[in-house]
Amino acid sequence: MDISSAPILSIVTFLPLVGAVIIGCLNRDAKGNARWIALWTTTITFLISLLIWINFDNMSGAFQFVEERDWLGVMKYKMGVDGISMLFVILTTFLLPLCVISSWVVIQDRVKEYMIAFLVLETLMIGVFCSLDLILFLVFFEGSLIPMFLIIGIWGGPNRVYATFKFFLYTLLGSVLMLLAVLAMYWAANTTDIPTLMARSQEFFSPEMQWWLWLAFFASFAVKLPMWPVHTWLPDAHVEAPTAGSVVLAAILLKLGAYGFLRFSVPMFPLACQEFAPLMFGLSVIAIIYTSLIALAQTDLKKLIAYSSVAHMGFVTMGIFTFTTQGVEGAVFQMFSHGIVSTGLFLGVGVLYDRMHTHEISVFGGLVQRMPVYAALFMVFTMANLGLPGTSGFIGEFLTILAAFKVNTWVAFLATTGVITSAAYGLYVYKRVIFGVLVNPALKTIKDLSYREIAIMAPLVFLTLLLGIYPAPVLDVTAVSVKKLVAAYEAAVGPAAALIVP
Repeated sequence: MDISSAPILSIVTFLPLVGAVIIGCLNRDAKGNARWIALWTTTITFLISLLIWINFDNMSGAFQFVEERDWLGVMKYKMGVDGISMLFVILTTFLLPLCVISSWVVIQDRVKEYMIAFLVLETLMIGVFCSLDLILFLVFFEGSLIPMFLIIGIWGGPNRVYATFKFFLYTLLGSVLMLLAVLAMYWAANTTDIPTLMARSQEFFSPEMQWWLWLAFFASFAVKLPMWPVHTWLPDAHVEAPTAGSVVLAAILLKLGAYGFLRFSVPMFPLACQEFAPLMFGLSVIAIIYTSLIALAQTDLKKLIAYSSVAHMGFVTMGIFTFTTQGVEGAVFQMFSHGIVSTGLFLGVGVLYDRMHTHEISVFGGLVQRMPVYAALFMVFTMANLGLPGTSGFIGEFLTILAAFKVNTWVAFLATTGVITSAAYGLYVYKRVIFGVLVNPALKTIKDLSYREIAIMAPLVFLTLLLGIYPAPVLDVTAVSVKKLVAAYEAAVGPAAALIVP
């Protein structure tokens, strides 16, 4: 099906917003209608987004499905995707229907507003990945903070106000610096067109200016990712967020920071990237080891998974800053895989919370006796989270460590210790929660997964195992875009490095 002439990216981006407007016109008591409209809207958005994948040319490294309109003088409405961004558009549209279904029974208060928040959030997240204008990207990137703030602050746990303000203030501080950097880039280049800035960054930005711009963007992306030591907002946000909120936060919102490194830092500020690579390696290794050790000491299931997410994002940043094809492909694959696996883990914790109203590990034990189906599905996600071969979690970690080994053996060695510690906390928590003696009397009547819960988790299990055995669907899509990115970096850094270093 030829969709080259259709504004497919605009349709996929703004269709959820149309659904949000329709829900906004309903009566406050129309909970069932709000749920069904949200489900149909997100499902149709996903099906339309598959047309992007089907019609995407894997052999082209250029931006595809480009839409461009004049808007507000300086800035343009320009949308387009390459192999990297298209992948995360599909991930976003795939996960949002699952979020709606997982909230079907759980959310009973302000259902209409809850569904509107998620649909607006979907529009903003897709917009981030499709934007090809600097100001447009900034609007979508910062706008995604608002619905997430409301989701945690209104439908979250007892300490939701503290968690939301911590999340908001951390993110806002980095965003101010990025706004200043965007203004400086416009004054220097007289354009906000992202492909132009990527292609001619050496012409527009001097080495010294790249250094300052890199730091400004780093302040925002590091918090969003989040990197150590600005990661402390994440465990609090996860613990207080509703299940679907944790899913979106871990699976997609964390990826916005890493996507920013790939879209801006590496192609636009290559000289600064080369200079700051040792810093990024150091922070990545600390994140992998330190947060894995902290995860071992956690008593709350959600906090444990949150700290493991920080460790996995350490592999992503390590892979990106090797500036090799293997490293960047491994980082992108790790991001996609983590989106699926973390979704499965948080949905699994949500199942237990719906029944017991707690995340505390000490409450559980012996669940395999009452919930064998749950035990089997949760085992797949746990094994993928610790990077077991045959699951999607292995591919990304293996590629990033292999790339790091070529660049710096010490970085690769230290990162590998993180794989060991992740196995330690993964097996520990699975043993404590699933196996052992059924001591808690309340667990003796706990019910196994319902058909609705199985329907949510089954496609995630399928993708986790499929991509672990056959990763080509992801790697083939990203290959040309990654090679183009790495080649552009090498072309920019090679001659300049010869001038700077005698």
